[in-house]
Order: sequence, then C-alpha cells, then structure tokens
Amino acid sequence: MRSVLLMGNEAIALGAIRAGVSVVSGYPGTPSTEILETLVRETKKPRAQDRPLYIEWSVNEKAALELAAGAACSGARAMVTMKQVGLNVASDPLMSLNYIGVQGGLVVVVADDPGPISSQTEQDTRHFGQYGKFAVFDPASPEEAYTMISDAFAYSEKYHRPVIFRPTTRICHSYASVALLPDLPYTSPAGFDKAGGRWVIFPSLAYRNHITIEADLIKLAEDFSTYHGNGLIESIEKTAPSPKGIATGGVSFAYTQEALMDIPGEYKLLKVGTVPFPQALGRTFLKGLTEVLVIEELDPVIERELIYLCGREQLSVQIKGKLSGDMPQAGEYTVSQITERLRVFLGLGAASVGTAPEGPANTPALPPRPPVLCAGCPHRGSFFAVKEAVREQGRGRKAVFSGDIGCYTLGNALPLDMVDTCLCMGAGITMAQGINRVEPGTLNIAFIGDSTFFHTGVPGLINGVYNQADVVVVILDNGTTAMTGNQAHPGMGKTATGKATKKLSIFDLVSALGVQELVRANAFDLVAAKQAVQQVLDKPGVRVILFEGPCIMVHKGRNPWKISREHCTACMVCIKKFGCPAISRVVQSRESEPGTGVHKPVIDPVLCTGCGMCRHLCAFDAIRREP
Repeated sequence: MRSVLLMGNEAIALGAIRAGVSVVSGYPGTPSTEILETLVRETKKPRAQDRPLYIEWSVNEKAALELAAGAACSGARAMVTMKQVGLNVASDPLMSLNYIGVQGGLVVVVADDPGPISSQTEQDTRHFGQYGKFAVFDPASPEEAYTMISDAFAYSEKYHRPVIFRPTTRICHSYASVALLPDLPYTSPAGFDKAGGRWVIFPSLAYRNHITIEADLIKLAEDFSTYHGNGLIESIEKTAPSPKGIATGGVSFAYTQEALMDIPGEYKLLKVGTVPFPQALGRTFLKGLTEVLVIEELDPVIERELIYLCGREQLSVQIKGKLSGDMPQAGEYTVSQITERLRVFLGLGAASVGTAPEGPANTPALPPRPPVLCAGCPHRGSFFAVKEAVREQGRGRKAVFSGDIGCYTLGNALPLDMVDTCLCMGAGITMAQGINRVEPGTLNIAFIGDSTFFHTGVPGLINGVYNQADVVVVILDNGTTAMTGNQAHPGMGKTATGKATKKLSIFDLVSALGVQELVRANAFDLVAAKQAVQQVLDKPGVRVILFEGPCIMVHKGRNPWKISREHCTACMVCIKKFGCPAISRVVQSRESEPGTGVHKPVIDPVLCTGCGMCRHLCAFDAIRREP
C-alpha cells in the first residue's frame, strides 16, 4: 500500500477506478471538473483489458446523465460529474430514473459550492436527495472521498437505484495524503436486458415503484445507522453522561475535529455523512443530552432531522444551529469561526482565535482585485465592438444586454458595462426575447459563449426563430470551454480524451436553424467587428453575430505592444474605454523638469499578449509594436 498526495477530485476519480467504473460522463463545472480530467489522465496509463473505461464530456448535464443511465441499465458501473447548478439541468431524467431504477451502480457526483466561490447559488444537494428520495453520500475529507465513492457504487447496486455523491469545494480542491488500496473485484457488465418492459416508465409502474422507494428509504436509514461513514464519538475526558452534544457532517466535521483539539470539556460528537438520516444512531446520540449544536455548511439539513427526531421521540433536547441563529446562515465555515461558537456553546466563553500578529502602524488596506477578462481576451473586443456600434447607430434606443454563464459574464465590469442580466446556462437568448415582448422598441442583444451555446443555447435560438423574436444574438466563439479550464466541446473537433472527431460548425448550425441575418467577424479586428454589428443592428427578427477569436489561455500571444511616449497625448481612451489589465497609468516626468510629470498610459510587456486590439482605439498612432 502506498500513499499519494491527491486533490480531493483526484481521490474521487481514483476511488471510482478502484470500484470498477466503466462509463463516466459529465459537463465541466467548478468545483467538479478535475474528477473527469483525472480519469482521462488515468486512461493513458496501462490498464487491465477486462476493465474498460469510456469517458466523455457530454454536451450538457442532462445528456451526460441519460448516457450514464443507459450504461447503468446495461449492468455497468457508471458515474456522472457536475456542479450543483448542473443538477438542475439533469434533474428531469434523474427524478424518473429513481422510479425505474438501474441494474449496475450509478453514482451522480454533484459538487456543492458553499460561498459561493464560483457559482450562481449556494444550493445544498442534500435537499435534492430528500426531495427526490435518493441516498446521498457526504465525504468529510479527500481520504474519505476515496473510499466512500466505492460505498456509493455498492449501495446503488444493493438497492438498484442511482445515488448522489456530494463533495463540497474544500473537499474537491484540498490535498491530502491518500493510501491507495487494491482494486475491488470487477464484474463485466451483463448487457441490456429488456426485462419485460421494466425500463418503460408508465404511470402504473411508477405507482408500484413509488411504494418500493418509500420502503427502501426506511431500510436505508437503518442501514446507514451502522455505516462507517456515520459515527458517534464521546470526549476522552468524559466521566459522566454528557449534557451537551455536537452534530456535524461533511467538511464541517473536519473543521470541528480540529477546533475541538484545543477545547477541553465533555461532549458527544455525531458525524452524519449520509441522507437518509441514520435515525437509530441519532437516537443513541441524543440519549442523555440537554443541548446540541449542529455545525453544517449551507442548509440546516442535520439540524431539522434532529428537531424532527426529538419531536417524534418526545425528547427534551434543545437543538441549536442555523435555525436558532447560533450558526451563520450562509457561506463557508472556518476553523476559527467554529472554535468561537463551540467555546460559547460549551460554556468556556468567547476567545480570540486565529488572530494574526499586528503589522506596522497605518498599514494601508490591500486594494480590491475584482475579476476581469484576461489581457488578450477576444471577448473584450466583441463587447467593445457592440458597445461602439450601439452608441453610434442606436439612435437613442434603449439597449439591454443579456449575458450568460461563462468568462464573458465579466463583461459587466467597467468600463465595458455590457452585461445587464445573467441567470443560468443559455438563459441570455430567451431572457432577451422576454424583455423584448414587454418593451418592443428596446434593442435586445444577448451574448453567449460557444460551449454554452451547445449546452443550452440552441433551443433558445430555435425558440426565437420559431416565434419571430426581434433580438440580436452574439455568439462569442473562443474555441474552448474557457471558464472551467479549456475542456473540449462539440465545436473543437476533439473529445474529452483528445481523440479527433467531427468539428461542429456553429455558423452552419445557425444557418440550418433558419436565421436569415448571420454575419461573422474576427473578434480581434475591432473595425471589422464593429462593421459586422452595424450590418445587422437595424434589421428585424433574429440576427446572429458570430465573433471568432481563440482564448488567450489556449493560444498564447507574443510580441507585446508599447505606447510611444512621444506620440501619446495622455487622452486615456485606451484605459477609459477598453479596460485591458495590461494597460495602466503611470506618472512620466518631463526631462527638463525632474520631479514633475503627467499621467500617461503604459503597457506592461509581461501582461500584454500582443493581440493588438488596443491599437484600434488610439487616434494618435501611439500604440506600436515592440522591436
């Protein structure tokens, strides 16, 4: 047995391989993305011939789950990866799949994002498990994630239902030394068995299976009371029945353990790593207690279960947590935060913990660093071209710019200020249509990236063509899924594993949908890009502009530009209008008058990618190539 330093997502991937997963699909979404990427990397290593592994980035989470469902119904162990908002897209097939069941194990990995750090919402997937009547596994560390993923497959096969595996951001992206275990026994999939219509979800079948699901939930709750992912710990110093208890789960359990290392006292500690709630274990935990503090990120799932259990068992135990105001309602927790709450709960008084040493007096605060589009990002040119065309040709019309999910959401930052709405994947196109129905005179322009267009943008465009909407759709094609780390999509001509495949043309696809006004332009050529916008701006109906230019993180630039000190008039147009992070202002002294000077823009040669878009803004030809 050897130990390896692994990211949590890598641990999940290796744990799935150990469990004998045969088919993996998903859609990239932080914090889950590295799971599938690790699996791709592992396929390039020698593998046993009897353990085939197919991997793909699907076009969206719904497609990914449906593919995995087909594999699981054929007896294979299958896994799907996504983030919490991706589960919203996959929820339609998942709800029905629980009613028809699976033959092989099916694990739906849904990475939650407390904070949120890189998401629209702070959804708690444990609620989805309760709502959809699924088992949910909630690992507390990368090490536990490695072993728990195989348990998830085993429980799925035992009950013939999909299960959810719910790591959170700090589990996904933390590193730990993980002891690699031998592979579990592998059984080749038996193949698809028609099984007398078992897989066809008619109402009568759904009714009968609903009864079975409810019975299985009771069995699961009993099963989970002895599952090693749940547990009850009593403090070492305990000499008499403890009057206080602490209940926690997920990464909060790890934080709580760390906090308790420095806190004396007597307590019971309950770890809950599953849904349904292990009620028998919960009853044992509550016995003899007067108060319980529940520590869990996101929603009060464990807290509500304990309150319910107290009511059902007629126990006089005060349950404290988010609902009582004793724990924060939103955001991530920290060890320091938990330590303070625990000290108060255990009657030790608040203490200042984790205080950094004082720095020099009058130390200025660090300047804010809001996220911005990268230097050399083609989206900056696209936004600028649309903004200038609307300013010059809009004739005073109100313009609303609907955005979408991706790097280009950062187009909302000044000085561009070109994103007025951002709801969910693909919503920009259809929200623009709705706004236009209320304000027909409004100039509605929707921005969407290439990967998002394939994900859920196509139905919205079809809806606009079919219902004769009056909108401009701007597709920002940078040739990759940039926001999550440049994963493959259907417009790139390669699969998740790097295999060459047919490259789908966005231009041809849009043409096939019946869009009459379709133009394309190079996003780095601001003159041509603005002309493309002007060409369709005043026409009626659905118009599509396809801006093309590679992501600077995939195609690295070179030969930075510089600003000629002699030709620059310090008009600051390049800074005020464009907002490229490679351009900043400095004080340049006059040679004849040392100590005096004026603010002038300067291009940082380290940040500049050589895209040259800024040169189109300078009326004085001051932006030139470095020799």
